[in-house]
Amino acid sequence: MAPSTDPEQVPELLWRPSPERVAASRMTAFREWLHTERGIDLADYRALWQWSVSDLTAFWSAVAEFFDVRFHDRAEQVLVAEVMPGAQWFPGATLNYAEHALRDGAGKADDDLAVIFAREDGRGEEITYGELRARVAAARAGLAELGVQAGDRVVALAPNCPETLVAFLAAASLGATWSSCSPDFGARAIADRFVQIEPKVLIGVDGYCYGGRTFDIRSTVDRLREAMPGLVDTVLVDYLGEAAGLPGAIGWDDLLARHRGAPLEFDPVPFDHPLWVLYSSGTTGLPKGIVHGHGGMVLEHLKAIGLHCDLGPGDRFFWFTTTGWMMWNFLVGGLLNGATLVLYDGSPGYPSLSALWELAARHRVDYFGTSAPFIQSCLKRGLRPGDAFDLSALRTVGSTGAPLTTDGFRWVADAVGEDVQIASVSGGTDLCTAFVGAAPDVPVWLGEISCALLGAAVASYDEHGRELHDEVGELVLTKPMPTMPVFFWNDPDGSRLREAYFDVFPGVWRHGDWVRLTDRGTFVIYGRSDSTLNRGGVRMGTAEFYRVVEGFEEIVDSLVIDTSGVGEAEGELLCFLVLAERAELGEVKPRLKAALRAELSPRHVPNRFIVVDEVPRTLNGKKLEVPVKKILAGTPPERAVSRDALQNPASLDPFVQLSADLNG
Repeated sequence: MAPSTDPEQVPELLWRPSPERVAASRMTAFREWLHTERGIDLADYRALWQWSVSDLTAFWSAVAEFFDVRFHDRAEQVLVAEVMPGAQWFPGATLNYAEHALRDGAGKADDDLAVIFAREDGRGEEITYGELRARVAAARAGLAELGVQAGDRVVALAPNCPETLVAFLAAASLGATWSSCSPDFGARAIADRFVQIEPKVLIGVDGYCYGGRTFDIRSTVDRLREAMPGLVDTVLVDYLGEAAGLPGAIGWDDLLARHRGAPLEFDPVPFDHPLWVLYSSGTTGLPKGIVHGHGGMVLEHLKAIGLHCDLGPGDRFFWFTTTGWMMWNFLVGGLLNGATLVLYDGSPGYPSLSALWELAARHRVDYFGTSAPFIQSCLKRGLRPGDAFDLSALRTVGSTGAPLTTDGFRWVADAVGEDVQIASVSGGTDLCTAFVGAAPDVPVWLGEISCALLGAAVASYDEHGRELHDEVGELVLTKPMPTMPVFFWNDPDGSRLREAYFDVFPGVWRHGDWVRLTDRGTFVIYGRSDSTLNRGGVRMGTAEFYRVVEGFEEIVDSLVIDTSGVGEAEGELLCFLVLAERAELGEVKPRLKAALRAELSPRHVPNRFIVVDEVPRTLNGKKLEVPVKKILAGTPPERAVSRDALQNPASLDPFVQLSADLNG
């Protein structure tokens, strides 16, 4: 169990939607549609949510009809059986994600704005839906010329820019499977992801901009090519504008120019056909390749972005993200709803922390998405963007990546705008969505996530699988959702998927977060109950970390703990080291930090390195990551782990002492 937390009696109400805003929302339109078309009367959001999880078939069929999902072949039924894992959604149906993103409709006329792009060095452009369609058609024809077909993998080492968006939609239109990494990832972290899915085409940039500097990554692209012998072609984007090519690579601009004017077509694929591969890591082995299907993503992002974010034609949707984080995939889902995407590439703190707020004012952003640590940084710097900029268009600030502190809630209300909705959301790469978050007709209470999302049967369980209320427990989903992974890559019998989510509570999805569910239907997240490292929105498995650290001969053993969720929105990253005989921390630390920065990411360089005699291990040799994190959070050691289950019980003592120091 997680540490107990005394629930507040009555939390402060920070925001309540006006009757006019509720009436104009798409959530209200959906409820009215249900009344008119289905004869279902639901008085408020809570009643709507209860219906959505009690009758999954009726709810998801209603979502498909309300949003006019274009099926080429109709489904035999909505859901074969409410089972996990292995739920079969819309069997027999065919469709295409890219078709829904680009098809004609409200807000998607050729002259309507699809994309606003801004880079930290001032480069930018605006792209209409007509031009976006033309570029995707050309890129689709270009990929087809390279032999890409349905089921092939197309990967990109590229930033959050129009070229990446075009390449993804082109791949999806063919039924090819997409995967992307941010260009600031180290070569090993990228290879650990891409090599295992055996791509046919690699799309890379020559470099990127960050923090006022440019970085040439052509050597990384070249190393990736060497690591993937099955690669057919490499396409290089001249992103820095220096016309610095790479021998044997095809130029992106040349590829599109050759096929300009190609027809825009979409290959219908089965509902669960692989759309993309995202990555999440446990404590051992390579990052897990999580595969999501076309149909699940279409339905979920229509619902989550269209109803919960209340975004549609004419609205401008921004989320600060890289292409290596699931929030990029979520942001792209705005196109399904006819919204205008605001893409930003660069540092959120360059030339100052006001850069993103200035961007929101300049482009009249309706929904501003960011991370809890970014909000915390703005708070600490004393920023007041609501005073400094014209944010009158801003309706909602979204926050994810870590629990948003109560101070963070107060700061948004006070420094951004009292009329701005605070949408603290939580979900995961595993489902590529949030399952607890906000709704336009639900109030916001201080420090609490407003509601469970429609169709998400969220509950809190104790260690025995009993449901909890107003107590901290494991966040679980008791019923299937269409965006649950179709499968894990290289997991033919499904054993890795079952182990990841269903081993603790058979038939119930255990997500790995500590959560408290209140009687108001709100949620408080207390951080991860597993050991994935999530730094600034970049998720990295501890196994990847250890492969770098323990590659040094001076290091015998190591343990990494991300203390996020213990105190502030993003806590310290602590690395405990067992040094070899005669090795000195001062000598190895600079090289160790440089290697972690280069091989993984700058975000995964620890705040502190601490020398210990031993790393605590179970009898079967597994490092005690989760129990140590609990101990550092203040959980009594006897509640965190049984010392009888350890090879080396005394090894816990330094961590217990450190916990006493951290928690006073």
